[in-house]
Amino acid sequence: MKWMAIGDSITYLDAHHEEANNRVTKGYMERVTDKLPYINYVNHGHSGWTTMSMAKAIEKLNIEKADIYTVFLGTNDWWQGLSIGSIDDYKNSTGDSTVFGAYRVIVNKIRTLNPEAHVILLTPLQRGDFVYFKKFTNNAYGSYKDKNGRNLSEFADAVKQIADYERFDLVDLYGKSGIKPKNAVKFKLLKSPAGEYVKYEYPGYTNIPFNPATDDYPYPIDAVNMTYDGLHPSDKGMAVIAKMLIKVMKKY
Repeated sequence: MKWMAIGDSITYLDAHHEEANNRVTKGYMERVTDKLPYINYVNHGHSGWTTMSMAKAIEKLNIEKADIYTVFLGTNDWWQGLSIGSIDDYKNSTGDSTVFGAYRVIVNKIRTLNPEAHVILLTPLQRGDFVYFKKFTNNAYGSYKDKNGRNLSEFADAVKQIADYERFDLVDLYGKSGIKPKNAVKFKLLKSPAGEYVKYEYPGYTNIPFNPATDDYPYPIDAVNMTYDGLHPSDKGMAVIAKMLIKVMKKY
């Protein structure tokens, strides 16, 4: 069976382990196909992309006819403060100016390729504080608070509404993976008010500032837990995603 995996950087990490400084040795797609070897995947993950950027580019991506399509987006939508819209935007195909509308563009493309395909939607993962190890100024706080007045859970709810409306299979990573800000990392290494480095656990680290210009990388190897940088899943996190996908895909 052929599997087209549509997503953002979490999907891109499959077979691009150098992007994770090799802190990930096997992505979720690799793990799924290890267990279900009759499935072959094609990686359509793009770092930093939103549902809207995916929808705008969908005709240029050489997405092929397949038996299975997964769509795993949303975390960048939340951080960029994009408009969610409503299920009516999805139902009425209002275009890619809202998350709901953009999902409809993606689904329409899938249906033109194979109307009989299995479609699985994945909700975005909860996240801790993200710091990119190659560029410390690329950082973002976790989903424990809102961004532009929206919670990440609202973007997860949008995915769930679409899956329910279309009767698509749903992998609810936000609600059921067990990955949360509390266990995203074991600690965040930050300078205390006294100027000494301290291993702060969640939620303590949320009140301690990180200075990308002067501070060390806050996630040494021994801080890795469900993620390796507060956002992107580690091997442990990838295994959780794969397990939830396998439960669905083995039925195909």
